[in-house]
Amino acid sequence: MDFAFSEEQRELGTVVRSLLTELWDETEVRRLAATELGWDPALVRRCATEVGIQGMAVPERFGGAGYGVVELGVIFTELGRALVGGPFLASVGLATPAILASADDHAAADLLPGLAAGETVATLALVEESGSWDPTAVTSTARAAEEGWVLEGTKEYVLDGASADLLLVVAAGPSGPGLFAVDVATAADTLDRTPLNVVDPTRKQARITLRDTPARLVGTEGGAAEPVRQALRIGAVLLAAEQVGGAERVLEISVEYAKVREQFGRAIGSFQAIKHKCADMLLRIEAARSASAYALWAADRSPENLPQAAAIAKSYCSEAFSFCAGQNLQIHGGMGFTWEHSAHLYLRRAKTGESLLGSPREHRAALAGLAGIG
Repeated sequence: MDFAFSEEQRELGTVVRSLLTELWDETEVRRLAATELGWDPALVRRCATEVGIQGMAVPERFGGAGYGVVELGVIFTELGRALVGGPFLASVGLATPAILASADDHAAADLLPGLAAGETVATLALVEESGSWDPTAVTSTARAAEEGWVLEGTKEYVLDGASADLLLVVAAGPSGPGLFAVDVATAADTLDRTPLNVVDPTRKQARITLRDTPARLVGTEGGAAEPVRQALRIGAVLLAAEQVGGAERVLEISVEYAKVREQFGRAIGSFQAIKHKCADMLLRIEAARSASAYALWAADRSPENLPQAAAIAKSYCSEAFSFCAGQNLQIHGGMGFTWEHSAHLYLRRAKTGESLLGSPREHRAALAGLAGIG
């Protein structure tokens, strides 16, 4: 059992980092964060054509490259370092796994090629006013119509919900929760998409109101609970990898600053208090990296251990990133609190990511349940 990235996987990370350095530097991050969309479609398409991010883990028969979650983890680590927003978590980390987990080859053959090519952006619409990520807790409804299904209800905190071309909506049908595909282009008159004012401007969210919205069933009627849970596990594992990348980057920023910032005639990095802060950050990053690597491995090689591994990775990596982002701000002192510095951007991403796909507390409770505790 080897959790280390292979030479080929490390090379993939180098290629992705080089591309993001060219396309998505901090100036571009800030520019895109101020736009309504939050990302540049041309840049997202380049990520698909030049690196194949969107199709990396899609099977070849559905237009993808046929790699696994580990390769996606390498990519998401780099996305986290660069604070890339864009539809990657929504489309690649949630929507695509949900379609694959539904075991509906007909729907997959229709929907996945566009996602893999970067021509279609999709998102998973699950959470409602209660804030629950449990697919069996939805109150949005689905009823059969003459052609397909129609949906009714409101979804909250939908990642890239205002810009996605395809919505994968979890709604309660006569037989239980189902997964339904909504083509925004054809259903635009029957839904409202309201952008939300969120803490992290680099990751857009929206409220979606469905009013007799036409939809297509993906998978089996009433059979969405486990496929959606599987998609959430994959999304949590990839989000944890992104958080590791963000934590690594803020440590680098802190160390770079501590070497050049002087007080009392010496670099602040020579002060024991600053050394301790950086050492504490490094220890948490190393542990987070191990938790993330195990979860990525489990997603590809040991699916029976994925529920536990995903809960451990999401809970620990979320808190590690928030800790490191906070320490980075403290090390920079007054400068770290300014709008012009990147510290607040990483802190916003870290704090938003803590609650996304379930809080650390929720994941620890789920882990306790899996272990038969409580």
